[in-house]
Amino acid sequence: MRSVFNSGNNDNNEREGGIFHAVTRFVTSFDYLQIAGIAILLAFGIVFVYSTGIQSGNPDNLSRHITWIVLGTVLYFGLSIFDYRYWAPLSPILYCFSLILLVMVLFSSPINNARSWLSIPGMGIRLQPSEIGKIASVILASAIMASPKFKVNSFRHLGIIAIVAAIPLYLILIEPDFGSAFVILPIFAMMLFAACIPYKWVIAVVAALIIIIPLAVLNEVYEVKPILKPYQRARIVTFLDPDSDPQGAGYNLRQARLAVGSGGWFGKGIGKGTLSGLGYLPQTVTNNDFIFSVIAEESGFTGVALLLFAEMILILSCLRIAFLTDDLFGRYIAVGFAALLFCHSYINIGMCIGLAPISGLPLPLVSFGGSFMAMNLGTLGILQSIYRYRREVAYDQ
Repeated sequence: MRSVFNSGNNDNNEREGGIFHAVTRFVTSFDYLQIAGIAILLAFGIVFVYSTGIQSGNPDNLSRHITWIVLGTVLYFGLSIFDYRYWAPLSPILYCFSLILLVMVLFSSPINNARSWLSIPGMGIRLQPSEIGKIASVILASAIMASPKFKVNSFRHLGIIAIVAAIPLYLILIEPDFGSAFVILPIFAMMLFAACIPYKWVIAVVAALIIIIPLAVLNEVYEVKPILKPYQRARIVTFLDPDSDPQGAGYNLRQARLAVGSGGWFGKGIGKGTLSGLGYLPQTVTNNDFIFSVIAEESGFTGVALLLFAEMILILSCLRIAFLTDDLFGRYIAVGFAALLFCHSYINIGMCIGLAPISGLPLPLVSFGGSFMAMNLGTLGILQSIYRYRREVAYDQ
């Protein structure tokens, strides 16, 4: 009888040990470098959305911001558990769905001179199809490039990738949303670089740009058949010469730079920014497009350094995932999403300090926003999935 009881105890111990090992394996399967970067950036967003909300008389912004963070976090963990390899066969469907949304938004009511938002009836939620379009195009291009039949030195195959990028780029450009459309170009350039595109194609593209860019500039200057809207041309002129219209098109840029420069080493204190608090920097954009200026003014160089460190950690974690996985599909997605995060971060920060034209691109995981926050956390969830399943990919191969 004693041996029977001992056998039962051993079975229980094995089951308990199996559960313990399963939980341990699940917990340790996550990339905590990425999670650390996400946590720091979300903390910055919460603090400074609260600060700008108090200053502008909109304290409810914080609760809305946190609600989207919670929804985005659920999406993040859901996509991190979901095997990312299933996105390859689903990528054409996702891509076509994003194009449908991009066409639908062209018939919506304009907001700030652009048709960039699509309202979901009965839910009070606005969706930005351009964000879905960028993500869907990266996933579809990654699936195509990871195919054994894809040849990066084939003009025809590169043409397919160019079409995948060009359709959403054109639809976003005619909204018009020049900033979001422009981001697609460096994303696909980095993905092709990761695919080891031959130097002859790089030289050909550079030569074409050397010809096209001056012609495009002359076209806009002499207004032969201008592509840019008048306010977009004014933003570029202001970027090149900030003092050309200090009270008009250059006003926001001037105030943003003053806010950044006035922060000093440790800032003026949370909620004590003068340029944002007194409305010199328009309070309609301080929690979104120009939130970096608020962070710089209120937390100073120290806060900005921590913010940039967190951005660096997050982007490096994406590239690290690309190096760690042996799956080409996962690698190209990781490189594409890393480029997406970098471009958004660079342009948002750059337009606050005069290193990029004002384009309305928010700062990932920091700026106040709904669908943009959810999309950012969703893309990072897919990257987390690539990290978690990398060992299974290596085993299958």
